[in-house]
Amino acid sequence: MATRISLDSLPTPALLLDLDVVERNLRTMAGRASSLGVALRPHIKTHKCIELAQRQRALSVSGITVSTLDEARVFAGRGFDDITWAFPVIFSRLGEVRELAARVTLRVVADSFAAVDALAGLASPERPLRVWLKVDCGYHRAGVDPAAPEAIRLAEKIAGAPSLVFDGLLSHSGHAYHGGSRQEIAAIAEEERAVMAGFAERLRGLGVAVPAVSVGSTPAMSVVESLAGVTEARPGNYVFYDFTQVALGSCAVRDCGVTVLASVVSSRAGQSIVDAGALALSKDAGPAGRETLGEIFADYDAGTLEPDARLVSLSQEHGIVSAALAVGSRVRILPNHSCLAVACFDEYQVVRGGEVVDRWKIWRGRSL
Repeated sequence: MATRISLDSLPTPALLLDLDVVERNLRTMAGRASSLGVALRPHIKTHKCIELAQRQRALSVSGITVSTLDEARVFAGRGFDDITWAFPVIFSRLGEVRELAARVTLRVVADSFAAVDALAGLASPERPLRVWLKVDCGYHRAGVDPAAPEAIRLAEKIAGAPSLVFDGLLSHSGHAYHGGSRQEIAAIAEEERAVMAGFAERLRGLGVAVPAVSVGSTPAMSVVESLAGVTEARPGNYVFYDFTQVALGSCAVRDCGVTVLASVVSSRAGQSIVDAGALALSKDAGPAGRETLGEIFADYDAGTLEPDARLVSLSQEHGIVSAALAVGSRVRILPNHSCLAVACFDEYQVVRGGEVVDRWKIWRGRSL
């Protein structure tokens, strides 16, 4: 974008990306992964943005992680050739898996014999598919129980299938988001590491080669002290952080790189209305113990939040603020969950200081 414009003239609601903050976050996590001795394979579902993924790649990431095949197609078409689809394989989309795997190194995830059979039937020894075994490290959302005999048999089945390549073990410590303190989150991160490294050693002892062990969540990566036995990490939210991450202790307010700019359109005693509702912020309830649907900055540059004004209710386009603000004034909102807020918009307004210096597309489409 050749012409820079002031934030004061930007129509609202608008999604602002603070490029100085985001670039600092990218460098910090790349350095943290390096110091922990693991490769970084960031999850791009948070930002869905080519320009940001290119900046991550410039920091020597090992590849990228996606949540959808639409994301995989977009990034494969723009030079990203090592992609993990970190979602249990969807049988109705096996044709898309085969097409993508012919173009790039596509790594898929399975945690059932039915899924492994479907993948084995899709591929051939001449054109094998790469498969991670999804392991439940304590989150209990998906993945095999590493203590169950079936987990060993499933790993052996993947490793022994002529049409498959066993990439190794993959987990997600999503329960780190429920930690009540940094100490609890660190304990969850260590549990994930121990479970995954221990299961990998058990398999190796049984003659099953485990090439890699992949873990990931931003809260865990923010506090973990050791990743011995792990080869790569897949955090995603760290690129922006959000109010939930602030409450968890993963970052400071000033580390949050995405905000929503909104205008006050109505005001009365004790409350006001802004033009950012659920379709700008989502309805993520945010951190436990805090009744908020979005925090409002008192001073963005100082990283301070209003103590008595926050979003307390959202309808589709309306946001209700718990304080009477001047009609026509503008507020900068810190979302509870940046990943969901980003998915509400078509583009970022890329900001340095008080100016919009570019606009970047958010690739949030879903196709049949």
